[in-house]
Amino acid sequence: MFVPKSHNPALAAILIFAASALIAGTTLLAKALGTDTLGPALHPMQISHGRFMFAFLVIISAVAILRPPLRRPHWGLHIGRTTFGWTGITLMFASVAYIPIADATAISFLNPVFAMVLAIPLLKEGVGPWRWLAAAVALTGALILLRPTPDSFQPAALLALSAAAVIGMELIFIKKLSGKEIPIQILLVNNSMGLTIATVAVVTVWKPPTPEQWAALAGIGVLMACAQACFVNGMARADASFVAPISYATLIFAAFYDFAVFEVVPDIVSVIGSSIILTGALILVWREARARSS
Repeated sequence: MFVPKSHNPALAAILIFAASALIAGTTLLAKALGTDTLGPALHPMQISHGRFMFAFLVIISAVAILRPPLRRPHWGLHIGRTTFGWTGITLMFASVAYIPIADATAISFLNPVFAMVLAIPLLKEGVGPWRWLAAAVALTGALILLRPTPDSFQPAALLALSAAAVIGMELIFIKKLSGKEIPIQILLVNNSMGLTIATVAVVTVWKPPTPEQWAALAGIGVLMACAQACFVNGMARADASFVAPISYATLIFAAFYDFAVFEVVPDIVSVIGSSIILTGALILVWREARARSS
């Protein structure tokens, strides 16, 4: 979890690539838990509870070993970040039970676009024509993935779209937190608060998981904690404009996992919609890089 300050793009690329594989792995396990693959399907709130519970155990263990200097948290920012984060991940886990993992992952890449739009009123940021173009392109791709015709419309894709919007709001709080606290403290507070919210929410839907489901729930938490550690450390070693495109490898891993385990082959609509969303996201990354260098 320790984040050195040395600039190392090669190591950053490896860490972000690893984070992408791990994040895609969490959606695979969430799909297995949300269907009858490992036993009677679990409610998305129970899946997100497992994610926060086991991730918290990993992170609190790391804190006990590393003993980093902790300061008084910015509670208001953490409450906002965690509330939107828990809601977003729960909606995401709900969506992958009904639509291909690759489709849900592609739609989730809209969260920077929603964050950009939300930053206008909340952070008083200006948005130029290139950013609006990127948003329009990405949203067009999402509309294609929704398949808005009577015969092919995917209502569950609206869950993934809602997850992207909510996580976009979470990014606003993350931006406000950046530079105020060390990464491991942010992860510790986020996961402890997330576990509290998830524990209260899961009471009404909880049912005893099978041994296989317990293993999958633990896997989600461990994979997410490791992914967060890889991502935070990767971000610390290279510019965001270099790191962001690498994180889109999550889509490749998601499609591969879905095919390998559930034999789901992306159709032409999925390929076109995902490609358009990625194009919009890359335009946004390029524009941000140009803005920082000017």
